[in-house]
Amino acid sequence: MADIQYAVTDPATGEVLQTYPTAEPAEVEAALDATSRAARTWPQESTVAERAALVRRVAELHTERREMLARIIQREMGKPLEDSLGEVDFSAAIYEYYADNAEKFLADQPIDVLEGGGSAVIRRSPIGVLFGIMPWNYPYYQVARFAGPNLAAGNTILLKHAPQCPESAEALQLIFTEAGLPAGAYVNIRATNEQAADIIADPRVAAVSLTGSERAGAAVAEVAGRNLKKCVLELGGSDPFIVLSTDDMDATVEAAAGARLENTGQACNAAKRFIVASDLYDDFLSGLTARLLSAGEGIAPLSSEQAAINLEKQITQAVEAGADLTIEGQRDGAYYPPAVLTNVTEDNPAFRQELFGPVATVFKVDGEAEAVELANDTPFGLGSYVFTTDPEQAARVADRIQAGMVFVNGSLAEGVELPFGGVKRSGFGRELGPLGIEEFLNKKLIRTIR
Repeated sequence: MADIQYAVTDPATGEVLQTYPTAEPAEVEAALDATSRAARTWPQESTVAERAALVRRVAELHTERREMLARIIQREMGKPLEDSLGEVDFSAAIYEYYADNAEKFLADQPIDVLEGGGSAVIRRSPIGVLFGIMPWNYPYYQVARFAGPNLAAGNTILLKHAPQCPESAEALQLIFTEAGLPAGAYVNIRATNEQAADIIADPRVAAVSLTGSERAGAAVAEVAGRNLKKCVLELGGSDPFIVLSTDDMDATVEAAAGARLENTGQACNAAKRFIVASDLYDDFLSGLTARLLSAGEGIAPLSSEQAAINLEKQITQAVEAGADLTIEGQRDGAYYPPAVLTNVTEDNPAFRQELFGPVATVFKVDGEAEAVELANDTPFGLGSYVFTTDPEQAARVADRIQAGMVFVNGSLAEGVELPFGGVKRSGFGRELGPLGIEEFLNKKLIRTIR
């Protein structure tokens, strides 16, 4: 068994509030049996409209229990209550989106036959049991974007949540049960890492989706590949925030701060590297530094003390390698104050690392070409941000950035209808929007000659 413990530990205090047992082998087998049985019967016994109605009820239950759900993740990973409520609301909106659009997204797609007469159609149908491995930073949102479309499609879900999110995982299991989903349609499992590998390899599992670290993604992809299973991976990011011109520096700085401080900096698609044209650099740097430092007094804790220790080590190594650090205060348990790194050269370890916390790295560049080159000089390719007053420049830069998402002249602009995902070491596949329901389907061709 892996050395893994499912527990609620309040990061604000370090107090372990409750522990949960990991699954016994018999529980894992029962979960696999239940989800595989449901996968064989539920799609045949229900219509898309009926499944969409169940998904809509999941949304309603999120809304009805929003404060209870929010307070759970506040305990689990330190998210401020207002942000926790916002996550619950966004999750409900995701379920509603797929409830509203499932029939349209899953409708038969006719194909014009070029020769031989007759007809042809692509029919979208579920592929079976999906194993989801979810992270701690958005305990409800991550599940919603995986479970919402796939339940509407008729796939069944076996879900392993992060070890520090067992209470929210149980609350979700209760919601799916009370929404009226049949037994085995959604099953939460507190699996160890070894058990997770066995689940991926089990022939009853059709595919796997993971949101997490590069290391976890590589491990999942290796097992999935050996067993010829499709996987969707949403991994890390070191998203560039490029500032080439602006007619409102205060607004640009505010957008930058919001993009860096979202979820206390613990978001894969948060802006992390700020790449600024030389003529704007001084004003931007002073504005962003002041804005981040001013947020320090009310900053929330990171998800755990260990997360703060890891960030502190990265920053120490960056400074030892020559970077300049602007910070007020120091780490206190799980609390890490907002900070700004400058003079991070290519040989500095922080140059290509992901800093998962409220620390911004700011670079000066001489123009568009250098900005794009620096933006792409990263192993990651999740999101990106481009600020410019020149629409033609915005289009050029957006085309050249190696990322799955580009946001022009705005931040925090994600939506349920907008596909989410990356390239390079940020993973592959898409969630949300119309593409999110396409990943785990059998797009079956039915060709009728006469």
